[in-house]
Amino acid sequence: MLSSFFKLKELGTTVKTEILAGITTFLTMVYIVVVNPIILHSAGVPFDTVFMATIISTVIGTLWMALFANYPIAIAPGMGLNAYFAFSVVGNHTNIDYRVAFGAVFVAGILFVILSLTPFRSKLIEAIPANLKHGITAGIGLFIAFIGMRLTGIIVAHPENLVGLGNLHSPSVLLALGGLAITLILMALNVNGALFFGMIITGAIAYFTKQLKFDGFVAAPNLPTELFIFGDPITAFADVFQYGLYAVVFSFLLVTIFDTTGTMVGVAEQAGLMKGSKMPRARQALLADSVATTVGAAFGTSPTSAYIESSSGVAAGGRSGLTSVVVALLFIVAAFFAPLVSAISGLAAITAPTLIIVGSLMLGSLSKINWNELDEAFPAFLIILTMPLTSSIATGIALGFISYPILKIVKGKYREVPFLVYLFAVLFFYQLAFLPH
Repeated sequence: MLSSFFKLKELGTTVKTEILAGITTFLTMVYIVVVNPIILHSAGVPFDTVFMATIISTVIGTLWMALFANYPIAIAPGMGLNAYFAFSVVGNHTNIDYRVAFGAVFVAGILFVILSLTPFRSKLIEAIPANLKHGITAGIGLFIAFIGMRLTGIIVAHPENLVGLGNLHSPSVLLALGGLAITLILMALNVNGALFFGMIITGAIAYFTKQLKFDGFVAAPNLPTELFIFGDPITAFADVFQYGLYAVVFSFLLVTIFDTTGTMVGVAEQAGLMKGSKMPRARQALLADSVATTVGAAFGTSPTSAYIESSSGVAAGGRSGLTSVVVALLFIVAAFFAPLVSAISGLAAITAPTLIIVGSLMLGSLSKINWNELDEAFPAFLIILTMPLTSSIATGIALGFISYPILKIVKGKYREVPFLVYLFAVLFFYQLAFLPH
């Protein structure tokens, strides 16, 4: 039955191979159940809320991908988007708490669902210049790595130059640097689940050096007590208008669409599932992410995304949605280990190496930017530079979209700029010039 439902013979795979592929993907991405609560907790969100919302959104999105799109692609709260939520949306707005911000995520999720059902989705993706997309990815990566170093004290505030080197003799910094070295060694040896096992080994070192204490390992899941953490859908839309969160919603939507689409196409190509330049069942695949984002926001987590770590499962032979089913089931099992995850997430030095390494991987987009053309390179550079320096992903995106058409006009290439980019530039300029940010 499994074989026929997931078309295993047609795809040239077996149940055993799919199960092993699912386990591989799970091990490479399970770090998110530790890292996501850490980042969102800094915005005031209770640990239990984020932990369960992370599990719920991952399970729903990944199962949707499995059952309706039949792809070996996992969905979970996206790295970068959680940092944007915590440090830009909530951290930079004293009048906005995490509930209001989750409402904005919910609105972005609803809009993503609508776009996933219409042809406008593809038009939007095609309209955004490739170099801006690569700049956004690289900028988010640099921002994430910066956060990882700051949380552990590797870099600290400096009175004259804003940031400086921290105390390399402090236990937290030594543990983080040791964990970084261990994880990099595991990755260099091509160990599946290197990020996860790196955290486990670092946690063990922290335990034996008395930096980490456990109050338990296993407990019944603390299920959500409210359906909408932000009140109700009407309140979510009303708050977007009341607090002027248009740029926030747009940024969530923009980054999620690009990140998800790029990852899905990349993994599908690796698995040999593309039909020419088109991705079969793309609508259902995008719906998996948009539905997961909407549901995740309702329970208390930042937007979801397709995980590039799914490529590890594909490398292990995964070709169908059965791989994703295995991933979802293992995340359900992970829900019973909240005490263990809570203890690990309470010590930033354990998870900081993951943030730094994920950031470095995202910086791979730098190689795809056309550095030989100023009008293409500088807007991307501006995005990459300003995201970490302003602690705002939205500001980086805004400055990139504003500078891009200006340079194109000056160089006489204004016809190369799609109308949507001009529209976004005007909206972003208005937001930076006249709205609070």
